[in-house]
Amino acid sequence: MLTTIAASSYASAALAFLFLSLLLLTSWRGRLHGMAITTTCLLSAGWAASLAWQAATAAPFSLLSQCMELLRGVAWCTFLFVLFKPAAGTRLLAVAKSKRFLAGITVMAVLLFLLPKLPYVLLGLTANPLARVAMAIAGMLLVEQLFRNTPPRERWGIKFACLGIGGMFAFDFYLYSDAMLFRQINPEIWAARGGVNALAAPLLAISAARNPKWSPGISVSRRVLYNSAALFGSAIYLLAMAAAGYYLRFFGGNWGSVVQAVFLSGAMLLLLAVLFSGACRAWLRVFISKHFYSYGYDYREEWMRFTRTLSRQGPELGERTIQAVADLVESPAGALYIVRESGQCELAAHWNLTPPAATESADSEFCRFLENKEWVVDLQEERTARTGDASAAIPQWLREFPRAWLVVPLLLQGKLFGFMVLAQPRSRVALNWEVLDLLKIAGSQAASYLAQQEAANALMVARQFESFNRMSTFMVHDLKNLVFQLSLLLSNAEKHKNNPAFQQDMLETVELSVQKMKLLLQKLARGISVETPASLQLEHLLRQAIAAKSSTGPKPVLEVVDSKLAVFANPARLERVIGHLIQNAIEATPKDGKVSVMLKRHDGSAVVLVSDNGAGMSEEFVREKLFKPFESTKAGGMGIGVFESREYVNELGGRLEVESMPGHGTTFRISLPLQEDERSAADMAA
Repeated sequence: MLTTIAASSYASAALAFLFLSLLLLTSWRGRLHGMAITTTCLLSAGWAASLAWQAATAAPFSLLSQCMELLRGVAWCTFLFVLFKPAAGTRLLAVAKSKRFLAGITVMAVLLFLLPKLPYVLLGLTANPLARVAMAIAGMLLVEQLFRNTPPRERWGIKFACLGIGGMFAFDFYLYSDAMLFRQINPEIWAARGGVNALAAPLLAISAARNPKWSPGISVSRRVLYNSAALFGSAIYLLAMAAAGYYLRFFGGNWGSVVQAVFLSGAMLLLLAVLFSGACRAWLRVFISKHFYSYGYDYREEWMRFTRTLSRQGPELGERTIQAVADLVESPAGALYIVRESGQCELAAHWNLTPPAATESADSEFCRFLENKEWVVDLQEERTARTGDASAAIPQWLREFPRAWLVVPLLLQGKLFGFMVLAQPRSRVALNWEVLDLLKIAGSQAASYLAQQEAANALMVARQFESFNRMSTFMVHDLKNLVFQLSLLLSNAEKHKNNPAFQQDMLETVELSVQKMKLLLQKLARGISVETPASLQLEHLLRQAIAAKSSTGPKPVLEVVDSKLAVFANPARLERVIGHLIQNAIEATPKDGKVSVMLKRHDGSAVVLVSDNGAGMSEEFVREKLFKPFESTKAGGMGIGVFESREYVNELGGRLEVESMPGHGTTFRISLPLQEDERSAADMAA
């Protein structure tokens, strides 16, 4: 009964595929995909017919059925592969028509004649359930990649074919994995196999009707194809090694098991060494790009990787730039040369090699050649040719550069920013127009990244100099004030040199000036303030500032409304701020005028008022120029005193305000936050 069911099952599959082949023969009209599907359907019909005859006659598995089984699986995988890449299918067709193919067929015929048992050995290997499972897995992988890489709008024309072919391979996987598990083929599953294949034929017919050209417009990712090729190659290798290990064990006698274990371990180590070899991976990528794609690069993938490498965080941008460009041509090393301010192309970075300590003038013939021609120079070719403009321009140190292969110019806005020397690749790369154009564009992009870093470094250095110059300017301003005080003492010394009070005041002023100059020198040497903020009494600080400015008229007068007001600040800097405002008031007021300083409390803040009845300032000057650095109305003035005063008051959390009227005088108002304990005591007293 089961024999009849199996015969009917495979007969229905044979009729279904034969009928589908006849339909396809009337419509494919010489197209490559149509020819492939038609041939595959005919082989499937022959395979099913041979198994139906075998089931009907209860004959054992024959050489014919095993051959048809192998041809059927290979045909469906080939058809899926042709759908992936029509150009590859065209090449296969050309190979089949070539004389080499005929010569190979002739050699195989001679081998079969001389070794009549060879077909049985080969078919024995392929008839192994493990080999059949591998074939089924390969077919399912191809179906999955075919559907995944077909554009969504075009999947409607291919989905039924994927269901049909995938269903056949999935059932084969089920059949032979069950056979591997139970060490025999289940006759019921084997009998149902023909019916499953017969059901796939209508699905293929629907796809053929929807898409008679069988051209889904698939775009297969290079990464997917590379990984699939590596996986498929590893599977083939492992199957071959497993078969070889089986025969070693079978013919090895007492040592068979030991030899098999050692052989399989060595084979596994060899496979791992090949898979982790950079040269082998590079060769596989180049081979796939060369033979499976019309363009050698997946530009989206390459540009994303290139940009990721350059944008990665880290200080070594030069090395990352070399790596990003070198990976485009499978180069394992390189060196980067950048044009410096000295006019020389100097070594800026290197990756995986030690370049010679040499420089190249930016005005040399070689650099002018790179800038004008914008060519990628093949050093190996130029060494061999020794003719032409590039060969004549190449400097001697570059000719003797070990492992040097390519020179990639780095151009920025039409000017040579530098160049990159790449080492010989892991696998041979043909330098066609596509590779050279990609290297030129990558060089320009790399130059922009490097130029941005150079500009950022230059800006950082400029800011450091600006900070130092700004600090020096404030120092010079303070020195100017000290010189002014000492000059006043010197001018009054002739008149009051015999006055003991003047002598004492002069000594105190000179001592204070020396201390301030020492402090300024310490600040200039360290670049930081040598005094830390501390709690200080404003009344005491104001008296010191007024005493320092009392050597000339009009003498400032202190009025303390609220005493014992403490703030948290740097004593020297705050005294310099208030002293500057007092000095400005003195200079703006005639000798018979009035300069006053008042200390009081207002709304939880300490307020210092510096007032004079001098010349005053216009509203426009106060608004536009008073707080602007390097703007001054005084001859020899530097225009930074009021600017520094406001900056430091703001730093303390306070405010500096001014009220002025021409001819009536000026009042500066400094509001500073009181120290917390002082503020709390004042609140309790209130």
